[in-house]
Amino acid sequence: MPAFRYFVIYKPYQTLSQFSAESGKKTLKDWFSVPKDVYPVGRLDYDSEGLLLLTNDTRLNQALLHPRNAHARTYYVQVDGMVSPEAIIQLKTGVAINVNGKTHQCKAVEARLLQTAPLLPERTPPIRFRKTVPAPWMAITLKEGKNRQVRKMCAAVGSPVLRLVRISMEDLDITGWNSGQIKEYRPEDIHQLLHV
Repeated sequence: MPAFRYFVIYKPYQTLSQFSAESGKKTLKDWFSVPKDVYPVGRLDYDSEGLLLLTNDTRLNQALLHPRNAHARTYYVQVDGMVSPEAIIQLKTGVAINVNGKTHQCKAVEARLLQTAPLLPERTPPIRFRKTVPAPWMAITLKEGKNRQVRKMCAAVGSPVLRLVRISMEDLDITGWNSGQIKEYRPEDIHQLLHV
């Protein structure tokens, strides 16, 4: 019986979700040391941060990535400019985005404006700050995972993304973690937290 390993990381900004080198960009190898057979489950964009699961358990990988299993993932999203109540309603009911040249109607999501900025590690480099333009935060929870979906959804409602952090998957949550942090979990804990 193989020994399955489960690592949860806070992927830093401007880091590829892979261990193999590519075009001079930082990869997970620059930050984390894990067994050679351990790989990311899914991905986070180069310019996104936050929770990423690494494992050698291919069954868990399939369970989490198969569309029919629809696991909830929550993101903190900082956007450029005011977010109207109408934009929140649009996100909650589902917006149309472009995926590989085709129109995709996103499923309804949970979306809310945060009254205060979430407690997150400082980003290096920080977002550009403009005194005259607000940069509010939203929490968005979705159960599908199209390429750059959250960014495309926010752009579709007139709220371009400045910073994007995946904070949780189901009950697996990295609130209070530092960028570049890693923690290993026991199989029974990871299965319970992810509801698989």
